[in-house]
Amino acid sequence: MTKIDLSISPDRLERTLQRVREKHIIIPTFAQQRDPNLIPEEIKAQLKNIGLWDLHPLNLFRITWKNEPKPSGGLFDGVNALEFPSSLTGVSARIIALVGKWIPTGSHKVGAAFGCLVPRLITGQFDPTQQKAVWPSTGNYCRGGAYDSALLGCESIAILPEGMSRERFEWLSNIASDVIPTPGSESNVKEIFDKCWELRRSGQDLMIFNQFDEFGNYLWHYTITGSAIFEVLQQKLGPKDTYRGFVSATGSAGTIAAGDYLKQQFPASKVVASEAQQCPTLLINGFGSHRIEGIGDKHVPWIHNVRNTDFVVAIDDQAVVNLARLFNEPAGREYLIDSGVEESLVSRLDLLGFSSISNLLSAIKFAKYNELTANDVVVTVLTDSMELYQSRLAEMRAESGPYSATQAAADDARYLKGQPIDFMQELSYYDRKRIHNLKYYTWVEQQGKTYEEIQAQWYDPDYWTELQAQVPQIDALIEEFNRKAAVA
Repeated sequence: MTKIDLSISPDRLERTLQRVREKHIIIPTFAQQRDPNLIPEEIKAQLKNIGLWDLHPLNLFRITWKNEPKPSGGLFDGVNALEFPSSLTGVSARIIALVGKWIPTGSHKVGAAFGCLVPRLITGQFDPTQQKAVWPSTGNYCRGGAYDSALLGCESIAILPEGMSRERFEWLSNIASDVIPTPGSESNVKEIFDKCWELRRSGQDLMIFNQFDEFGNYLWHYTITGSAIFEVLQQKLGPKDTYRGFVSATGSAGTIAAGDYLKQQFPASKVVASEAQQCPTLLINGFGSHRIEGIGDKHVPWIHNVRNTDFVVAIDDQAVVNLARLFNEPAGREYLIDSGVEESLVSRLDLLGFSSISNLLSAIKFAKYNELTANDVVVTVLTDSMELYQSRLAEMRAESGPYSATQAAADDARYLKGQPIDFMQELSYYDRKRIHNLKYYTWVEQQGKTYEEIQAQWYDPDYWTELQAQVPQIDALIEEFNRKAAVA
């Protein structure tokens, strides 16, 4: 029931193979994205002359957490990760984050798009010669989808709320075939779904890759992000250290799937779901709008394995926007250095975009709530960087004036060191079930899912593990696809 459909459509597959031959496209396997040492040397040699964001088919091999942190010509190294010391966080626990900036498009969402697209591509279910790819998103996912589509030479439609940052729209205008802004901001996911139904009824030959219900999104993060975090933990954990939990904004519920992988390696560890305090859907069935771009809300994604979630944490969006200034304005950085934070770390705080700051704050709250010590490790993800939010900084300067040392001290004391443990919940069995049941109203009543499957997600112990077990089958199909295409 849960498995990704891998049935073959022969006619469409032949047209797809012809397209990838024309475009000289080789599809990487999940195994190669997980371990770039498996990538052929001739491909690595060519990557030395290709920029990280270039629209070049070989950049599909750079959809990994292990790129060298350079904009052009880099190959592969260890997992890009950043550790936040107590001098910054105010907690004893070690907080480590994977860094999304050094993935093509500057966000790991390009990996989620790859995970959704590739099973349809290698089976011939999606025909890039005739169909348009539709990428509904609250920001970065549609950028990743448009990027992947451009590499295939197929038309793409990016859908995202009109209130997202200007940088996203400017980049998409040069990559996607069509960009459709929907009403509202980050929280307005239903409006995105409504636009998808409108497109379905338009008579166009489309395939909609809805990250909120596409299990390829879950599977990419379970496999690639989960294993990357596990590798970091193997390197970072000392003999007296304990890994305590993984923190992620729910968003489309792709990234949080890494927590499922980590729980299988560390059964006592926790999975922490984060959202905006202004729209506390998981916490209290709440609603509203907020400014933490990239995390979505007002519904529970179909691919969220809620039964595996242990905590819900809500973050005040005011804390996020204020800390964006603390981390990036000259006065804020000077204050942090003067207060004892190493300059080498302060110079890298632009690696945290809005949702990344929210993830960091959620990790801090989790550490405070559980009274974690210096031997406890918490992991989170920096989805994107401030490269996508410079217009927001300019807007804040225009609205509030220059940023001062006094404001920096206040923001550090209130929103960082003083982050409280309110607006969070340790979930019981029935708390989890309450959240899971919210899926019914979006997915069964509105989006055509079945009652039987929503019950299976909760009660069938094999529902999620059957999906996880499909990776070798998908990789085998990718290898067969590449052999037939004979591009290499």
